[in-house]
Amino acid sequence: MIGKKIRIERIINRKTGRTVIVPMDHGVSIGPVAGIGNMCETIDEVASGGANAVLMHKGMVGTGHRGYGRDIGLIIHLSASTSLSPDPDHKVLVTTVEKALKIGADAVSVHVNVGSDMEPEMLETLGITSEICDEWGMPLIAMMYPRGEKIDSEHDVDVVKLAARAGAELGADIIKTNYTGNPDTFREVVGGCPVPVVIAGGPKVETNEQLLQMVKDSVNVGGAGVAIGRNVFQAESPRKTTRAIAEIVHNNMEVEEALKIIEGK
Repeated sequence: MIGKKIRIERIINRKTGRTVIVPMDHGVSIGPVAGIGNMCETIDEVASGGANAVLMHKGMVGTGHRGYGRDIGLIIHLSASTSLSPDPDHKVLVTTVEKALKIGADAVSVHVNVGSDMEPEMLETLGITSEICDEWGMPLIAMMYPRGEKIDSEHDVDVVKLAARAGAELGADIIKTNYTGNPDTFREVVGGCPVPVVIAGGPKVETNEQLLQMVKDSVNVGGAGVAIGRNVFQAESPRKTTRAIAEIVHNNMEVEEALKIIEGK
């Protein structure tokens, strides 16, 4: 499908087959967040650092995307819930693929909590959305997170690889999911998923070395890059942190060398 192929090259580097995505959709769930108060400034920082795309909700596009600096891909997140909800893990659709097309999106994303009480409804949403995306030639990213009472660890390889495969089976073009904690187990996730898998950044990490090592380990075993939010836009220098991550993802730079970018050495 030519439309989907053209758009996907706006968010994935065609030479490396990998991507650096910076999600900035946190405001709906937890309110104003440090690092993305000024969307223009932060997007300019990560774009100049080499990010391939940013991800946000529809209402923020007019306040912080394009019209300045280096161009960068735009992903519209279709799902939302707030932390004040009786069930924050229940994500519902808050916009459409058609609306995303009208505002210039290069891709859309849907959130699914695999194992939650509302999993059936979210899987239904994913499946239907994938069909609409195929109709319009719009790439679809599925955020597949293992969550629920039956899940002991959201990073366990068995539940992560199930979540990733489920997203691909239901029509997603890219899967975003948790890193399993080590390259050997993450290799199983990538090996069991027929579409590109990118890792989520998760909670704010303690050290830059820890962040970069996670990125390096994931791409070394076939990961397609990252979708990291807070660990980028809340960094001391989002531009330098993005550049360090991008050098690892796209140029296979070693962690020690990438650290020097962040530290200014």
